[in-house]
Amino acid sequence: MNRFTHDIRVYWEDTDAGAIVFYANYLKFMERARTEWLRHMGVQQQQLRDDTGGMFVVTETQVRYHRPARLDDLLRVSAELKHMGQASITLVQQVAMADDPTRKLAEGTIRIGWVEAATLRPTRMPAALLGTLERHRAPSTAETDPRP
Repeated sequence: MNRFTHDIRVYWEDTDAGAIVFYANYLKFMERARTEWLRHMGVQQQQLRDDTGGMFVVTETQVRYHRPARLDDLLRVSAELKHMGQASITLVQQVAMADDPTRKLAEGTIRIGWVEAATLRPTRMPAALLGTLERHRAPSTAETDPRP
C-alpha cells in the first residue's frame, strides 16, 4: 500500500452559510485520512502514546484549493508518505470527489513531527514505527527528508 484513501461525507457542520465546505475543514478531512492511514497500518495513536510517550504533531501545512465541495458530497481523501526522517514525515494529500477521483478539490503537503508527549520536544521516532512507515512509503521516494 502506498496511497491510502478514505471516504468522507460532507455534513452541515462542515459547510458555511452557502452550504459549501469551509476552507479550513479540508485540513480536518486530511487529518481524518492520516489517522485512518495509520490505523490501517496497525498504528493506534493513543496506544502508541501510551507505549512510547511520544506522539505526532502537525508542524507545517501547504494547501491549494481547486474547487468547492458541497453539502452531502462524498469525498475521497488520500494520504501518501513522500518523505521520512528520523523525527518527521511528510505526506502528500488530496481531496477529490469519490465518484470521480480525478476531480481534485484540494491538495496539500503536510509535515508531521514526532515529539515527547509530556514536553512537546522533538525526538526520534521509535524504531518499530520507523519500520512500519518505511514499508508503506511510496517507492519513487528513496530519499529522506533532510529536516529532523
